Amino acid sequence: MNRHHALAWIACSLIPTFALGGVASAQHQGMAGSTSDEDIIRSAMTAAPPAVAKDATIIDVAPDGKTRVVRKGTNGFTCLADNPNSPGPDPMCGDQNAMEWAQAWFEKKEPPRNKVGFMYMLSGGTDASNTDPYAQKPEPNNNWVETGPHVMVVGAKGMMEGYPRSPKPDTAQPYVMWPDTPYEHLMLPVQTGEPMTR
Repeated sequence: MNRHHALAWIACSLIPTFALGGVASAQHQGMAGSTSDEDIIRSAMTAAPPAVAKDATIIDVAPDGKTRVVRKGTNGFTCLADNPNSPGPDPMCGDQNAMEWAQAWFEKKEPPRNKVGFMYMLSGGTDASNTDPYAQKPEPNNNWVETGPHVMVVGAKGMMEGYPRSPKPDTAQPYVMWPDTPYEHLMLPVQTGEPMTR
């Protein structure tokens, strides 16, 4: 799953939850039915530091797009497990503002103003276009990049002066992804322990 699909997955996964007072539902092959709730929780918790993950809401998305709260949290963060159909690990965890930003991106709407959000992908991400928020695969001019473990600051358009905005950034250093779009956000690579294995 590329980063585009990962964000679509998280955004779509949370739309119904927002309506229920939580967080958005994308099309992906969820873990439901193929893995135990304990495995879903374990995978989702690898997205964020233990202090955040232990109190986060864990959402699972079934292959038909239906979402299910596997574990209700108390700290305002929502985590999703790795999508087993993606080429690499991609669990994600974000706060409420990040979920609203992801929902706006998924629906191609203007993100909420004055709401900075934070997302963790400590097990890594796979890949995405650095310039086209909706690119599905590498193309000659869409500046495909590969990312490892990272965190994202979203909803901070106009507040990232001084960070590289190159179409082809060095992903081992902080940079702005999707620059000059409504969805530009700061990518911050982090070093973690052992990478997640399946």
